[in-house]
Amino acid sequence: MKQIVQSVSDGELRVVEVPQPEPAATETLVATRRSLLSAGTERAVRELASASLLRKARARPDLVRQVVSRARTAGIRSTVAAVRSRLDEDMPLGYSATGVVVAAGAATEGLRPGMRVATASVGHAEYQAVPGLLAVPVPEPVSDQAAAFGAVAAIALQGLRQAEVGVGGSVAVVGLGLVGQLTVRLGLASGLTVIGIDLRDWTAELAASGGAVGLVEAGAATTDQIMELTRGRGVDAVLITAATRSSEPVTRSTEIARDRARLVVVGDVGLELDRRGFYERELDLRFARSYGPGRHDRAYEDWGVDYPIGHVRWTARRNIEAYLDLVAGGRVAVDDLVTHVFPVDQATAAYDVLAADPRALAVQLSYSAPAEPTRDAITVRPRSRSPRPRAGLIGAGNYAKATFLPALKAAGWADDLAAITSAKGLTARHAAERNGIALVLPTAADLLARDDIDTVFILSRHDSHADLVARALDAGKHVFVEKPLALTQDELDQVRAAYDRNSGHLFVGYNRRHAPMVAHTKRVLAADVGPLSISYRVNAGTLPDTHWYHDRRQGGRIRGEVCHFIDLASWLVGGQPAAVHAYGSGRGEPGLEQDVNVLLGYPDGSTATITYCTRGHRSTSKERLEILGRGHTVVIDDFRRLEIDGREAKLSAGGKGHRELLTHVRTAVAKPVSDQRELAASFGSTRAALSVVAALAGVDAQPSRLPTQVGDVTAGYAS
Repeated sequence: MKQIVQSVSDGELRVVEVPQPEPAATETLVATRRSLLSAGTERAVRELASASLLRKARARPDLVRQVVSRARTAGIRSTVAAVRSRLDEDMPLGYSATGVVVAAGAATEGLRPGMRVATASVGHAEYQAVPGLLAVPVPEPVSDQAAAFGAVAAIALQGLRQAEVGVGGSVAVVGLGLVGQLTVRLGLASGLTVIGIDLRDWTAELAASGGAVGLVEAGAATTDQIMELTRGRGVDAVLITAATRSSEPVTRSTEIARDRARLVVVGDVGLELDRRGFYERELDLRFARSYGPGRHDRAYEDWGVDYPIGHVRWTARRNIEAYLDLVAGGRVAVDDLVTHVFPVDQATAAYDVLAADPRALAVQLSYSAPAEPTRDAITVRPRSRSPRPRAGLIGAGNYAKATFLPALKAAGWADDLAAITSAKGLTARHAAERNGIALVLPTAADLLARDDIDTVFILSRHDSHADLVARALDAGKHVFVEKPLALTQDELDQVRAAYDRNSGHLFVGYNRRHAPMVAHTKRVLAADVGPLSISYRVNAGTLPDTHWYHDRRQGGRIRGEVCHFIDLASWLVGGQPAAVHAYGSGRGEPGLEQDVNVLLGYPDGSTATITYCTRGHRSTSKERLEILGRGHTVVIDDFRRLEIDGREAKLSAGGKGHRELLTHVRTAVAKPVSDQRELAASFGSTRAALSVVAALAGVDAQPSRLPTQVGDVTAGYAS
């Protein structure tokens, strides 16, 4: 399918072929008919992407601070690699469209194939996988052209709701671009007196043609006109829909608002404010967030959990519904706002018009994608067929691009990468272009069905790991899966059964075992016997509320990260823990605990304490491992410094073992090398991580009481 993307680094715009998306249970697949270019938002995004790195930094000082913080803890080289990876991306464009439902997920409600819907949060592509609550049925009288305004109109409507002005009240709309014009028309339909203000005469005239009072900003003269229109009181609310770095629109709004009025910021404007104007009239400054309640809420968008109407009357979906009903009833008209329509193949021309024509207000793209899409692979770069077995990747997120794929190449896999797939096909296409991968496949099932793929690397979201591992093994593949191997004991049993009934290798991404410093430490400790005392401190750092680790379906940080440190401690001891105790902060549900202390006890008398904390200072190294026993004291500080018995050990290679692990995988796949020892360790670490979650929940589920046999793989894995 065709999708419009732009380069994050230089703003280059392209229409690319990517696989059709696969809708999740809470999503619906929509064949797009029309999509709307939001003049203000998309023009600003394009300008920023086209800007120099210095200008980008000035525009986003918050991201600069994050880069500096990371450099202090992770090092300059790692930080530069991460920044380059983020800049070397293609981002999708568009968020307001309409189309026809092709397929509805099992957990969506009121949607069926053939239904016309207005969509939000996804836009300029022939097919969209849309959150079910953001795919809104379109009434029959509403044209595709009008329905494509749904998400942008909801932004305007949410601003009006924040203003809380009843019938007969007055509002001023400052900034008469597309969102401003929609705000004017929706305000008039709500029974309000609307005054539109702009620096341009033609936009003021357009607002006036719809029934508002259109004024060209002229300072004191404009203020006098507004006071005359409002009987000397000022307006009840000001909606600021302008887009400018200047703070002038907000400052001017204080002069035309009545006492105790509301100022609602809808557009992207400067906010260097003078307190006096707000204090003297005790003004209420508010901000409207996108389409309304539910936007940027994971439960609403990703999980399909609606807000009860008795508690939240106007959600993002209901705002779009309200707009469509107003259009269907003839109370709001928008067709005259459309200035240009281009077929999707000419998207670059559409953006050129948006940039060059100051009167390009609402520019739309048209589509003719069939309602029964094909599921063909995308050939990115034709390559000669290799006689050797070849590999496929499932997942193309940030970790895959910034860390895993470079490590794969360094381990000798570069010529054997045959295909890639991801939940969002655009990320897979981008990774394929940058890494010489010939095919981008629509789904994981398509990749597993290919006979020319021998080894599968699974780097998808955590809740898919166990199922994909079992399916890949059953398809006769060798499998590498990033940790965690499983999120529940049932999933672990599923993986174990699949491994037992097949002959393929299975590897888990516990790379720290293979780090050069760990390998050297193992050799030092092997010279003697006896129990070890291990202390592992992890300064994990906080994650934003929107991070997917907060999604309970993904297992949280214990299953996804703490398992790494459990695994390394067990690998150094040479066995799996017989007892697991865990203590958390008690904030939130046990499975999503972010601050935890874990105590592991081993049959040989060894102990390991893992302190995983998110509240440390950013200058503190992320990982510090101390090992005492067998006549030695070993300190590994963030895998950058190794100290043995008080002396620093200089190694020729450093790092956390990604390349070394993948080299081991390559050797094991190419030759009859047993994976039993490593796999036993992986199953043991997974069971221990599950036991940590159980302990935090107050459930007695120690690893020693869980099954320890994995086919021919035994619980012990002493070196």
